[in-house]
Amino acid sequence: DKASTMIEFPIVVKADVQGSAEAIVNALNRLSTDEIKVRILNSGVGAITESDVTLASASGAPIIGFNVRPNAKAREIATRHKVELRYYDVIYHLTDWAKGAMAGELGPEIVETVVGKAEIRDVFSAGKHGKAAGLLVVEGIIRKALKARITRDDVITYTGEIASLRRFKDDVAEVRAGLECGVTFTQNFIDLKAGDYLETYEVEERARTL
Repeated sequence: DKASTMIEFPIVVKADVQGSAEAIVNALNRLSTDEIKVRILNSGVGAITESDVTLASASGAPIIGFNVRPNAKAREIATRHKVELRYYDVIYHLTDWAKGAMAGELGPEIVETVVGKAEIRDVFSAGKHGKAAGLLVVEGIIRKALKARITRDDVITYTGEIASLRRFKDDVAEVRAGLECGVTFTQNFIDLKAGDYLETYEVEERARTL
């Protein structure tokens, strides 16, 4: 359900003239995406007032002043309630800031890259409780300490990390496609079958942009 995951970005807009207020509201509304939506709590003309600050404070919203400033009382309340006041005189400077702030609200994008894929050929006991798997690497590289998941008929049965990686009796850092190797996993993972697949992957956080 899109609506329930939608983040709202509340904002109060005050401008020197009605035309500017309307242009700013239109420009801000255009920044809304499927994930985050601008919600204009109030847009008006004239100085930033106490009631603007009270309204913004209740929703944790910043106040945009376009060619206007807060009156003394409003400034005092804003300081006390830690309401963010931002002043602009160029609309695209304002929308550039809003884009960055909204991307920040969404948090980083999680990007996953599959590094290697292997087929489990056989399974044997390892240690007191664990199981080790004999693999044939079919794509890319299987590397130690990468995140790993095991799939059976494309359903994920395990997610963890590779604890050890061996070729014959030697510990190795990585094994390339076409080679066989043995692995054990970080948790005592028992449910392994020949024909399962192992994927190793990296997860990277990227700063989001709108």
